[in-house]
Amino acid sequence: MKPAPFRYERPSSLEEALRALEEAGDEGRVLAGGQSLVPMLNMRLAAPSVLVDVNAISGLDEIATEGEGEAEGEGEGDRRYLVVGALARQRTLERSALAASCCPVLPECLSVVGHVPTRNRGTVGGSIAHADPAGELPVALLALGGEVEVAGPDGVRRIGADDLFVGFLTTSLGAGEMLVRCRFPARRGAVGSGFAEVAPRHGDFAFAIACASVALDESGRIAGARLALGAVADRPLLVPAAGDVLGGSRGAEPALRAAAAAAQAAVDPADSLHAPAGYRRHLVGVLAGRALRQAVAKASEQLTKGGSR
Repeated sequence: MKPAPFRYERPSSLEEALRALEEAGDEGRVLAGGQSLVPMLNMRLAAPSVLVDVNAISGLDEIATEGEGEAEGEGEGDRRYLVVGALARQRTLERSALAASCCPVLPECLSVVGHVPTRNRGTVGGSIAHADPAGELPVALLALGGEVEVAGPDGVRRIGADDLFVGFLTTSLGAGEMLVRCRFPARRGAVGSGFAEVAPRHGDFAFAIACASVALDESGRIAGARLALGAVADRPLLVPAAGDVLGGSRGAEPALRAAAAAAQAAVDPADSLHAPAGYRRHLVGVLAGRALRQAVAKASEQLTKGGSR
């Protein structure tokens, strides 16, 4: 099939792009990497009347750090972030030494996103804005407690990952708004992350995804834990109950099993062509346990080393 007719806009600045989106209203869509949108256009699952190609806009493909947050006693506002421009290619982030240092779970999860040719073209911001519940990057953003910057008619604002994903392929971006940057909290102190998924084969959409982040205090007890799941709900799903179970514990096996059970209890996946619901629910427990064990082990390594700043 071929796309329904649309008007093609290729602005050279963010201001021009925002004007085009504002004029298009609900009929406008942003084209970045196109690895998800173009197939949807071809199958007429999406039929915008205006397509705004943002690839000519400079300055939206940076990968950098922002903030310091290294002095003892600094607050939440002083956190250090890995800032990734919306047009940064997935393959670039996957191979970034800065990303590997600040947020090592990102290269890990990106290695299973599609295949190298799709990652060469696919963008970080496009994947997150697409909000596919089976997308690895949205799940990682949620597990790390990151946020996005969006620009629109009323200026620039930030949306936390907890508030970003509201339904199937749906975010809380408003009319005329465009995602411009993604902000991932950089590893600091005794923090570790873990990632696990099962798919029919490498590069396919997963049956289930789990991504975890764990922070330890000076005594080795879990000061905070976040677990996010993918492919088992209508959106990337945070499981607060798992973090509640682990809080204050030393991440021993009984607590990890209880947290995995809490994750399993939090989902009600549907049957798919390749995996029944019961199997996918079972996978959630297995993968949540794996991701949490990885996160605790890596956080313990950082604690032993005296923390990574």
